[in-house]
Amino acid sequence: MNGRALNFLGLGLVGVIGIAFLVLVPRLFELDMVLELTVYMIMAILALSLALIWGYGGILCFGQSAFFGLGAYTYAIAMFNVGESTIPLLLAIVLPAAFAALLGYFMFYGRISDVYLGVITLTVTLILFNSVNSTAGPEFHIGSARLGGFNGIPGIPPLNFPGDKGSPIDLEGMFYLATASLLLTYFGLRLLLASRFGRIIVGIRENERRAELLGYDPRAYKLATFTIGGALAGFAGCLFANWGNFVSPTIFGLAQSAQIIIWVIVGGRGTLIGPIVGCIGIQWLNTALGANQPSGGSDWWAKIFANAPLILGIILIAFVLLVPKGLVPTLGDLGQSLLSLRGKRAKTRLEPKPAEEG
Repeated sequence: MNGRALNFLGLGLVGVIGIAFLVLVPRLFELDMVLELTVYMIMAILALSLALIWGYGGILCFGQSAFFGLGAYTYAIAMFNVGESTIPLLLAIVLPAAFAALLGYFMFYGRISDVYLGVITLTVTLILFNSVNSTAGPEFHIGSARLGGFNGIPGIPPLNFPGDKGSPIDLEGMFYLATASLLLTYFGLRLLLASRFGRIIVGIRENERRAELLGYDPRAYKLATFTIGGALAGFAGCLFANWGNFVSPTIFGLAQSAQIIIWVIVGGRGTLIGPIVGCIGIQWLNTALGANQPSGGSDWWAKIFANAPLILGIILIAFVLLVPKGLVPTLGDLGQSLLSLRGKRAKTRLEPKPAEEG
């Protein structure tokens, strides 16, 4: 089986599993589980935004939570002022994309190196965190929306069907929307990466100088990739604000920024399905560890295993040292090796044995 056939097989498998998940989960699980799975789907879209920027564009971005938070806050503020969700939804995508384009323009056209890109994006995220965190007074408002400072913005109105303010999307509808959005994002990015644009950004990632000598402008392609990633993160932020009907400055925090990086590292850079797997797996583990917090006693083993940041740190170190490619690429290499070995054995059996002399 050649690479193209395996690629189509993988796409078909993802499509079948995704549609089955979309249809069966609300019918098989209680509402609290559906609600938990909804946030997994939303965060997986956020993971895909970094997978595009870092995994395929080669842009080390520690500030993906900045675009995520901007999308959430933009939707919340616009929703309190507009009342109908169509325009707030569009603004939650456009504003983070515009901010990413503006920031990216100064970084890429300023020829800033990869290490400093990471530092700048992280610094921007922390600036936003501290700025929003300092808006607790009643004087800090945009229209009728109070920013709330460290208390956040509660009671955010939900999305409604386009143009129909009286038809809000309920919790089960949010699951359908988040899962369908994740599938569309995944297949949309696959199409983008299979296009000429996708091949060029991968070529720039591999050898920027060679791409420049071939007549391509790496700065323009990096800026476009960064902008698309910012738009996707903003869209995920909008869905997240709807999921919890609440948004606070912690969405810009260092822990959120680090967590997105961990998802991509664990799942595997240079893939799209890897960050989804890493995101869902790490979030499930986070939830499981949080649910098993010790209530008392002196069992120090239980206390260690209930310390979610410690466990996540150990997992990250283990993957960086032992599985540097990430989970999905490593499993893919293992599968290719097994198929190759099986093919060699089959070829050996089919080869005619030399006739014995006698």
